[in-house]
Order: sequence, then structure tokens, then C-alpha cells
Amino acid sequence: MLLTASNFLQIVPAGDTTGTGEPTEETYSFLSLILDGGLGGIIIMGMLFVLAIIAAYIFFERFGAIKRANKVDPNFMNNLKDHVSNGKMEAAQALCESTDTPVARLVGKGVSRIGKSMSDISDSIENQGKIEVSSLEKGLPYLATISGGAPMIGFLGTVIGMILAFKEMANAGGQVDPSLLAEGIYTAMITTVGGLFVGIIAYFGYNYLTTRVENAVYQMELHATEFLDLLHEPV
Repeated sequence: MLLTASNFLQIVPAGDTTGTGEPTEETYSFLSLILDGGLGGIIIMGMLFVLAIIAAYIFFERFGAIKRANKVDPNFMNNLKDHVSNGKMEAAQALCESTDTPVARLVGKGVSRIGKSMSDISDSIENQGKIEVSSLEKGLPYLATISGGAPMIGFLGTVIGMILAFKEMANAGGQVDPSLLAEGIYTAMITTVGGLFVGIIAYFGYNYLTTRVENAVYQMELHATEFLDLLHEPV
């Protein structure tokens, strides 16, 4: 994404004209700005690029997993009720095992405990629920870390850039040429933009996935309660 913005920035030097009297347009690609930032800027932007790839992988992998988890067959609970009400526990267990969703695994754990106390059934469902939630949240802490860490890495590049700029000023003595400061300023600005960009995208991705996980947890709690109510119904 960062490397495809070939016309990200255009600069028109004041007073620079062609033979026709029209000002010339000097175009800089985002990649050229990164390279102009020197070795420090390239290293920082390389780190940010790696973090962006990791964040994108985590987001799309978790998005697919959570989307599948949120899909619940509307006939699942009806079929389960029929099996349990008719005493067909093996059929009920087979139904849960053949349905690859967190809800089915949650209820299936409860079905396997039928015949024991309600507290034991409830505890087994609760424990299975914790396992399912932990599975859904896998990778999200890394995404949260990237959302906070990427801007910090970008600011580190800013500090490095400003150190380079002041170093050039000190070496120049009383005659400071603005062009001597260019590399440090490039590093400072580009890494800040890169860090904020990666951090913001990761932040919104993390919050979106967290919301989706909460919806999946709601579905599990809803069906777990429905299953426990079924066990309390008179035969």
C-alpha cells in the first residue's frame, strides 16, 4: 500500500519556469521520500512495513475465523431439542460434533454431562465457553500491541531525524545550508506519518474484531441459556 502511491506528493518550486513560461512540476514518489530519509529512515520504515504486514495478516485471518464462528444454523437448536426431549442423547451428541461452531461445541459439552447435576453441567459449559472465547481472541493482543507500538516506532524515527538535523547544523557552524538538514527532516516526517498510518489502521481493526468477538460471545451465552432451560423443562 505504501509503495503504490507513486504520486503521493508533488512539489512545485517557486519561480522555476520552462521555456514557455510555465512552472515545472517536480514529482516525488512515496518510495523516493523514504529513500531520501537515509539509512535511519529506511530501517524505521522497514520495521513499520513488517508490522503492517503482520497486522493485515492477523486482521484478515481473525476476520474469517470470527465470521465463521458467528454463523449459527437456525435449525441447530430445534434439532437438538427434539433429540434431547426424545431421550436420543447419542444423536444429540453426534449433532453437536458434526456442527463446527463455538455454539455447538459449547452445547455439546453440556450434552456430554447430561445425567449429572445441573451445577456440573453449567460449570462444564462455562469452562468450554472460556476456551472458545480464548480461541476467538487469538492474535488480537498482537494487533493491539501494533496499534500502540507503531506510532512509537514512528516517533523514534522522528527523534533520530531531528538528531541528524541538529548534528548537521552543528557541523555547519555559522553557515547553515537548508539542504544539509533535508535528510534529517525527511526521516522525521516520513517515519511519523508511517507510524501513525500503521497504528491507526491496526487500532480500528482491533476494535472492529473485538466487537465481533463480543457478538459471538453473546450468541454462545444465548444458546447456552436456551440449552439449560431445556434441561429444566418437565419431561
